[in-house]
Amino acid sequence: MLDQFLSKTTFRSYEEFIEQFEIHVPEQFNFAFDVVDVIASQEPDRRALVWCNDAGDYASFTFEQMRDFSNRAANVLSGLGIRKGDPVMLILRRRYEFWFLLLALHKIGAIAIPATHLLSERDIAYRNNAADIKMIISVAGDGIAEQVDASQAASPSLALKAVVGGTRAGWIDFNAEAAKASARFGKPSGAAASHNSDPMLLYFTSGTTGMPKMVLHDFTYPLGHILTAKYWQNVQDGGLHLTVADTGWAKAVWGKIYGQWIAGASVFVYDYDTFHPGRLLGVIEKYGITSFCAPPTIYRFLVRENMSRCRLEHLKYCVVAGEPLNPEVYNRFLEQTGIRLMEGYGQTELTVAVATWPWIEPKPGSMGQPSPWYDVDLLDENGKSCGPGEEGQIVIRTERRKPVGMFAGYYREPERTQLVWHDDIYYTGDMAWRDEDGYYWFVGRADDLIKSAGYRIGPFEVESALIEHPAVLECAVTGVPDAARGQAVKASVVLTGGYTAGDALAKELQDHVRKVTAPYKCPRFIEFVGELPKTISGKIRRVEIREQDIQ
Repeated sequence: MLDQFLSKTTFRSYEEFIEQFEIHVPEQFNFAFDVVDVIASQEPDRRALVWCNDAGDYASFTFEQMRDFSNRAANVLSGLGIRKGDPVMLILRRRYEFWFLLLALHKIGAIAIPATHLLSERDIAYRNNAADIKMIISVAGDGIAEQVDASQAASPSLALKAVVGGTRAGWIDFNAEAAKASARFGKPSGAAASHNSDPMLLYFTSGTTGMPKMVLHDFTYPLGHILTAKYWQNVQDGGLHLTVADTGWAKAVWGKIYGQWIAGASVFVYDYDTFHPGRLLGVIEKYGITSFCAPPTIYRFLVRENMSRCRLEHLKYCVVAGEPLNPEVYNRFLEQTGIRLMEGYGQTELTVAVATWPWIEPKPGSMGQPSPWYDVDLLDENGKSCGPGEEGQIVIRTERRKPVGMFAGYYREPERTQLVWHDDIYYTGDMAWRDEDGYYWFVGRADDLIKSAGYRIGPFEVESALIEHPAVLECAVTGVPDAARGQAVKASVVLTGGYTAGDALAKELQDHVRKVTAPYKCPRFIEFVGELPKTISGKIRRVEIREQDIQ
């Protein structure tokens, strides 16, 4: 399958990779028809997806089944009046119906809008009206259907509601309807056919100010994730890949469908309600996971479990993204598994833009080096390119070419798009520096930088120092207002078992930071907390900590 889209699939060095990697984009590409259905016709019994949950339920699907189930779903949706360009929201957590429905929407040419089950009535109403959502398909439980019902009075575009995994009055039982539908669905033609530039996927992503942005991807987007899966996650043909992500977030399509299937790997889905590191390790061991991707939060808990006691001989490759990885966690994971964690960087708006590729030696704490087709640069406050060691904002230059898989813009918001993407430069809002070898080192969101007494302090470097202390399980560093300094450094710390919060431990942690990094980075304030606020994908919400401090 890779040969159809790449002029060359194997490379001997990073330099050769950068110079010779090229994606061939078909004139009219549709992932559901041109990848899933093609594999189903050539290798019908090839394993596509393996699913399990904590209740002991298990399911496995071949590509032939993926084709047939998605065709049934497409027939149901078409029968309900869903047409090309219609926005449909999917709130399906990690249920396997997500894959059937996503593919079905691709086949119809509708716009799929994955969303988290944590949305409130107000959140749903905003999304319904911002995108004119025509239909919502939700899990039956978790209270999300009640929130959808409550939002409907303020959502004039919402005409259809369906549930999976149960029934609800006034809602369509999608599983029952799909069971009655035909497993054949003809590829649309003429005006009904999808084109490369048509909207395919829409993600609502929150910024630090204003309402969530609508990140729009077109039908070429899946091809951009060849880089993600084959060359960063290093998935293997016939292997079983697990990315820890809920389907409501873009990380799911980074690691649970597009690039993995094009590269010949099967996707593993672990459907859990509450994360427990021991149970996750048990799943990796039981099912023979060969490649694994998770945010740093997951790895921090895994290394506390002493992974060396597990039988992980199938596990060959592990990558990390979502936030910077503390070197201490990298080293402990390597000691326990013998596997080097390969970091990567991207956004909902992008595919993987910087990564530790198989041909380069990882530097713990570094994101790695730029992806092919991504002209990455760092710009200072005056718009000048930064030299080695100088901090600047990560930007993507698009005057030469726009990377395959890069977003088309913010849906219905050209002014908002223009704010971050103008003069052929896309501004990520993330700060980093580059070393003499061309490796990029994340500093933080531009809004997360702490400016204290004339110093610019990135939270990650202080967090990395703190996490080396055995008392610290997790931490988040933020800036708090300070009359003399402008801002002072504050650390919110979650302790490991066996340590007691108090002034003595706070001073011990401050002394530790002074020893391992510059004294001016030492947190003046340390708050011991039971947990840190996080998104469902595991990213620490420093903005929430700052808001709590202000209150």
